[in-house]
Amino acid sequence: MEPLSAISLEALRLLFTGDAALWSIIAVSFSVSGTAIVIATPLALVLAFSLAYLRFPGRRALITLSNTLLSMPAVVVGLTLYLLLSRQGPLGDWHWLFTQKAMILGQIALCLPLMIAMGHAAFQAGDRRAWETALTLGVPPTLAFFTVTREARFALMAALLAGFGRIIAEVGASMMLGGNILAYTRNIPTAIALETSKGLFAQGIALGLVLLVMAFGLNALLTWFQGQGEIRR
Repeated sequence: MEPLSAISLEALRLLFTGDAALWSIIAVSFSVSGTAIVIATPLALVLAFSLAYLRFPGRRALITLSNTLLSMPAVVVGLTLYLLLSRQGPLGDWHWLFTQKAMILGQIALCLPLMIAMGHAAFQAGDRRAWETALTLGVPPTLAFFTVTREARFALMAALLAGFGRIIAEVGASMMLGGNILAYTRNIPTAIALETSKGLFAQGIALGLVLLVMAFGLNALLTWFQGQGEIRR
Protein backbone atom coordinates (compact mmCIF):
# COMPACT_ATOMS: atom_id res chain seq x y z
CA MET A 1 0.00 0.00 0.00
CA GLU A 2 1.24 3.49 -0.90
CA PRO A 3 1.92 6.06 1.81
CA LEU A 4 -1.16 8.03 2.88
CA SER A 5 0.39 11.31 1.71
CA ALA A 6 0.86 9.96 -1.81
CA ILE A 7 -2.70 8.60 -1.91
CA SER A 8 -4.07 11.96 -0.71
CA LEU A 9 -2.10 13.87 -3.35
CA GLU A 10 -3.40 11.51 -6.04
CA ALA A 11 -6.96 12.05 -4.76
CA LEU A 12 -6.56 15.82 -5.01
CA ARG A 13 -5.06 15.47 -8.48
CA LEU A 14 -8.09 13.46 -9.63
CA LEU A 15 -10.43 16.11 -8.28
CA PHE A 16 -8.73 19.20 -9.62
CA THR A 17 -7.58 17.93 -13.00
CA GLY A 18 -11.11 17.02 -14.07
CA ASP A 19 -10.63 13.25 -14.22
CA ALA A 20 -13.41 12.05 -16.56
CA ALA A 21 -14.21 8.83 -14.71
CA LEU A 22 -14.35 10.57 -11.33
CA TRP A 23 -16.60 13.41 -12.47
CA SER A 24 -18.84 10.99 -14.34
CA ILE A 25 -19.50 9.23 -11.03
CA ILE A 26 -20.21 12.56 -9.32
CA ALA A 27 -22.58 13.58 -12.13
CA VAL A 28 -24.53 10.30 -11.90
CA SER A 29 -24.82 10.65 -8.13
CA PHE A 30 -26.17 14.19 -8.17
CA SER A 31 -28.41 13.54 -11.18
CA VAL A 32 -30.08 10.50 -9.61
CA SER A 33 -30.44 12.01 -6.13
CA GLY A 34 -31.55 15.38 -7.50
CA THR A 35 -34.26 13.73 -9.60
CA ALA A 36 -35.43 11.69 -6.61
CA ILE A 37 -35.74 14.83 -4.47
CA VAL A 38 -37.62 16.75 -7.19
CA ILE A 39 -40.17 13.91 -7.44
CA ALA A 40 -40.40 13.26 -3.68
CA THR A 41 -40.81 16.90 -2.58
CA PRO A 42 -44.36 17.59 -3.85
CA LEU A 43 -45.51 14.15 -2.65
CA ALA A 44 -44.03 14.78 0.79
CA LEU A 45 -45.57 18.27 1.01
CA VAL A 46 -49.07 17.09 0.14
CA LEU A 47 -48.92 14.07 2.45
CA ALA A 48 -47.39 16.03 5.34
CA PHE A 49 -49.99 18.77 4.98
CA SER A 50 -52.84 16.24 4.79
CA LEU A 51 -51.65 14.47 7.94
CA ALA A 52 -51.33 17.75 9.83
CA TYR A 53 -54.45 19.63 8.73
CA LEU A 54 -57.02 17.12 7.49
CA ARG A 55 -58.97 14.48 9.38
CA PHE A 56 -59.73 11.25 7.54
CA PRO A 57 -59.99 7.50 8.28
CA GLY A 58 -56.58 5.85 8.57
CA ARG A 59 -54.75 9.11 9.31
CA ARG A 60 -53.11 7.83 12.50
CA ALA A 61 -52.17 4.58 10.78
CA LEU A 62 -50.44 6.56 8.02
CA ILE A 63 -48.53 8.62 10.58
CA THR A 64 -47.44 5.43 12.34
CA LEU A 65 -46.40 3.83 9.03
CA SER A 66 -44.43 6.91 8.00
CA ASN A 67 -42.60 7.04 11.33
CA THR A 68 -41.89 3.30 11.15
CA LEU A 69 -40.37 3.61 7.68
CA LEU A 70 -37.96 6.24 9.02
CA SER A 71 -35.88 3.51 10.61
CA MET A 72 -35.94 1.08 7.68
CA PRO A 73 -32.35 0.33 6.53
CA ALA A 74 -31.46 1.26 2.97
CA VAL A 75 -30.50 -2.33 2.18
CA VAL A 76 -33.99 -3.54 3.16
CA VAL A 77 -35.58 -0.94 0.87
CA GLY A 78 -33.21 -2.08 -1.88
CA LEU A 79 -34.02 -5.75 -1.35
CA THR A 80 -37.78 -5.10 -1.38
CA LEU A 81 -37.65 -3.12 -4.61
CA TYR A 82 -35.21 -5.62 -6.12
CA LEU A 83 -37.73 -8.40 -5.60
CA LEU A 84 -40.52 -6.27 -7.06
CA LEU A 85 -38.50 -5.22 -10.12
CA SER A 86 -36.81 -8.56 -10.85
CA ARG A 87 -38.00 -10.61 -13.82
CA GLN A 88 -40.08 -12.83 -11.56
CA GLY A 89 -41.48 -9.87 -9.62
CA PRO A 90 -44.79 -8.08 -10.21
CA LEU A 91 -43.00 -5.08 -11.76
CA GLY A 92 -40.57 -7.12 -13.86
CA ASP A 93 -42.19 -5.96 -17.12
CA TRP A 94 -40.94 -2.46 -16.46
CA HIS A 95 -37.31 -3.63 -17.03
CA TRP A 96 -36.07 -1.06 -14.54
CA LEU A 97 -33.65 -3.23 -12.58
CA PHE A 98 -30.01 -2.04 -12.85
CA THR A 99 -31.08 1.31 -14.28
CA GLN A 100 -31.09 4.85 -12.96
CA LYS A 101 -34.90 4.68 -12.78
CA ALA A 102 -34.65 1.90 -10.20
CA MET A 103 -32.11 3.91 -8.21
CA ILE A 104 -34.38 6.95 -8.27
CA LEU A 105 -37.32 4.83 -7.10
CA GLY A 106 -35.24 3.44 -4.25
CA GLN A 107 -34.05 6.87 -3.17
CA ILE A 108 -37.60 8.24 -3.24
CA ALA A 109 -38.64 5.39 -0.94
CA LEU A 110 -35.78 6.29 1.41
CA CYS A 111 -36.23 10.05 1.63
CA LEU A 112 -40.03 10.27 1.50
CA PRO A 113 -40.73 9.06 5.09
CA LEU A 114 -38.15 11.48 6.51
CA MET A 115 -39.51 14.42 4.53
CA ILE A 116 -43.10 13.54 5.50
CA ALA A 117 -42.19 13.31 9.20
CA MET A 118 -40.30 16.62 9.21
CA GLY A 119 -42.93 18.28 7.03
CA HIS A 120 -45.70 17.04 9.31
CA ALA A 121 -43.91 18.53 12.31
CA ALA A 122 -43.39 21.81 10.42
CA PHE A 123 -47.06 22.13 9.52
CA GLN A 124 -48.20 21.21 13.02
CA ALA A 125 -45.93 23.89 14.50
CA GLY A 126 -47.62 26.51 12.31
CA ASP A 127 -50.74 28.49 13.13
CA ARG A 128 -53.73 26.41 12.10
CA ARG A 129 -55.91 29.52 12.20
CA ALA A 130 -54.29 30.76 8.97
CA TRP A 131 -55.71 27.74 7.12
CA GLU A 132 -59.12 27.98 8.78
CA THR A 133 -59.37 31.74 8.22
CA ALA A 134 -58.45 31.41 4.56
CA LEU A 135 -61.17 28.81 4.01
CA THR A 136 -63.71 30.92 5.93
CA LEU A 137 -62.95 33.88 3.66
CA GLY A 138 -63.62 31.74 0.62
CA VAL A 139 -60.01 31.32 -0.49
CA PRO A 140 -59.64 28.23 -2.73
CA PRO A 141 -58.06 25.28 -0.82
CA THR A 142 -55.12 25.16 -3.23
CA LEU A 143 -54.27 28.82 -2.61
CA ALA A 144 -54.74 28.36 1.13
CA PHE A 145 -52.35 25.38 0.99
CA PHE A 146 -49.65 27.51 -0.63
CA THR A 147 -50.21 30.24 1.97
CA VAL A 148 -49.67 27.79 4.83
CA THR A 149 -46.67 26.26 3.02
CA ARG A 150 -45.11 29.69 2.64
CA GLU A 151 -45.41 30.30 6.37
CA ALA A 152 -43.58 27.04 7.10
CA ARG A 153 -41.06 27.39 4.27
CA PHE A 154 -37.91 27.45 6.41
CA ALA A 155 -38.78 24.25 8.26
CA LEU A 156 -39.86 22.65 4.98
CA MET A 157 -36.56 23.57 3.33
CA ALA A 158 -34.81 21.91 6.26
CA ALA A 159 -36.87 18.78 5.53
CA LEU A 160 -35.83 18.89 1.87
CA LEU A 161 -32.14 19.22 2.74
CA ALA A 162 -32.37 16.41 5.27
CA GLY A 163 -34.01 14.19 2.65
CA PHE A 164 -31.27 14.93 0.14
CA GLY A 165 -28.60 14.21 2.73
CA ARG A 166 -30.31 10.89 3.48
CA ILE A 167 -30.03 9.63 -0.09
CA ILE A 168 -26.89 11.18 -1.56
CA ALA A 169 -24.64 9.04 0.65
CA GLU A 170 -26.65 5.80 0.87
CA VAL A 171 -25.06 2.72 -0.65
CA GLY A 172 -27.30 -0.30 0.05
CA ALA A 173 -30.27 0.44 -2.19
CA SER A 174 -28.15 1.99 -4.95
CA MET A 175 -25.87 -1.03 -5.12
CA MET A 176 -28.75 -3.52 -5.26
CA LEU A 177 -30.96 -1.62 -7.68
CA GLY A 178 -28.34 0.04 -9.88
CA GLY A 179 -25.75 -2.70 -10.15
CA ASN A 180 -22.81 -0.25 -9.94
CA ILE A 181 -22.42 0.02 -13.74
CA LEU A 182 -19.62 2.41 -14.76
CA ALA A 183 -20.78 5.69 -16.33
CA TYR A 184 -24.44 4.69 -15.85
CA THR A 185 -25.42 3.66 -12.32
CA ARG A 186 -22.14 3.97 -10.41
CA ASN A 187 -22.60 6.81 -7.94
CA ILE A 188 -20.34 8.21 -5.23
CA PRO A 189 -21.10 5.73 -2.39
CA THR A 190 -21.03 2.61 -4.60
CA ALA A 191 -17.80 3.77 -6.26
CA ILE A 192 -16.17 4.30 -2.86
CA ALA A 193 -17.21 0.80 -1.77
CA LEU A 194 -15.86 -0.73 -5.00
CA GLU A 195 -12.55 1.12 -5.14
CA THR A 196 -11.65 0.55 -1.49
CA SER A 197 -12.53 -3.16 -1.80
CA LYS A 198 -9.93 -3.36 -4.60
CA GLY A 199 -7.35 -1.51 -2.51
CA LEU A 200 -7.51 1.59 -4.75
CA PHE A 201 -7.96 4.37 -2.23
CA ALA A 202 -7.19 7.54 -4.23
CA GLN A 203 -10.53 7.70 -6.03
CA GLY A 204 -12.35 6.70 -2.84
CA ILE A 205 -10.72 9.53 -0.89
CA ALA A 206 -11.49 12.01 -3.69
CA LEU A 207 -15.15 11.01 -3.72
CA GLY A 208 -15.23 11.03 0.07
CA LEU A 209 -14.00 14.63 0.02
CA VAL A 210 -16.87 15.53 -2.30
CA LEU A 211 -19.35 13.99 0.15
CA LEU A 212 -17.65 15.72 3.08
CA VAL A 213 -17.83 19.15 1.46
CA MET A 214 -21.43 18.53 0.42
CA ALA A 215 -22.36 17.37 3.95
CA PHE A 216 -20.84 20.54 5.41
CA GLY A 217 -22.77 22.68 2.93
CA LEU A 218 -26.06 20.89 3.61
CA ASN A 219 -25.62 21.21 7.38
CA ALA A 220 -24.73 24.89 7.07
CA LEU A 221 -27.87 25.49 5.01
CA LEU A 222 -29.95 23.40 7.41
CA THR A 223 -28.70 25.43 10.38
CA TRP A 224 -29.44 28.67 8.53
CA PHE A 225 -32.99 27.65 7.63
CA GLN A 226 -33.67 26.49 11.19
CA GLY A 227 -32.33 29.82 12.48
CA GLN A 228 -34.55 31.77 10.10
CA GLY A 229 -37.56 29.79 11.30
CA GLU A 230 -36.74 30.60 14.94
CA ILE A 231 -36.37 34.30 14.12
CA ARG A 232 -39.80 34.38 12.51
CA ARG A 233 -41.37 32.80 15.58
